[in-house]
Amino acid sequence: MLRYALLRLLGAIPTLLLVIVLAFLMVHAAPGGPFDDERALPAEIEANIAAAYQLDQPLPQQFLRYISGLVRGDLGPSYRYRDLTVSDLIGGAFPLSLKLGAMAMLLATVIGVGAGTLAALRQNSLLDRALMAMAMTGISIPVFVIAPVLVLLLAVHLQWLPAGWSGTSAGGRFVLPVVSLALPQIAYIARLTRASMIDVLASDFIRTARAQGLGTFTIVRLHALKPAMLPVLSYMGPAIAAILTGSVVVEEIFGIPGLGQHFVRGALNRDYTLVLGIVVFYAALVILLNLVVDLLYGVIDPRIRQR
Repeated sequence: MLRYALLRLLGAIPTLLLVIVLAFLMVHAAPGGPFDDERALPAEIEANIAAAYQLDQPLPQQFLRYISGLVRGDLGPSYRYRDLTVSDLIGGAFPLSLKLGAMAMLLATVIGVGAGTLAALRQNSLLDRALMAMAMTGISIPVFVIAPVLVLLLAVHLQWLPAGWSGTSAGGRFVLPVVSLALPQIAYIARLTRASMIDVLASDFIRTARAQGLGTFTIVRLHALKPAMLPVLSYMGPAIAAILTGSVVVEEIFGIPGLGQHFVRGALNRDYTLVLGIVVFYAALVILLNLVVDLLYGVIDPRIRQR
């Protein structure tokens, strides 16, 4: 298992390097620069600022310098937050984004697995069709539409929940962002669980369990749920990444001071190192999450671990 994990991590290095190259080129290809919106400065001072941040060097040299710093764990200084490094900004903002994503993923897993299991047990019934119709609706509507609609309905019209982040209670301000992030994932997980559960419930070992007189709840809990979770588990890695990257939009809508807000403002301000640092951080996180999912496969299904 350890050898497999190390090989996967080594194999991920070319993918991560490709992401860094593409992000570096796209950031520097964008018009404007990190200091363009400052007040007009003499050409000599602008040249000194560029030299201080080594922006006057050729692009290949800047890239090699960035890679060498990245190998040492140095993501560079921020061009807009003058007294902070990119590592400081990510370290300060990511815990909030992680908390938001973890709550959304937990909500999506509990409700999605429950709804999918219920739909599988009542296959082709009115309840099944209603749940899958709602799931398809959740898949079709993007997060940047769901969030404003929830704000308009629950915060503006009904005034049940706060519409923003600042000046609100610690618990209530999480509800709308978490629900906005969780709704699309609930829909995906529900459909995956339903399809997988239907397939497992038709297996021979489930028929044997029923022949032994076991009840439906016991069969699902002890025999069907674990093998039915394999497709859901394979989706968890991309789903968690989608929630974390989707929080970029949600954090901007609700004014949450998380990593997504730093990413948006860094892109608008042409803060090259901040945007690159967040992209590299997210890419490494996605690779790590996919590796964790593969390892969990072996925990749930021993046959996979043996292979």
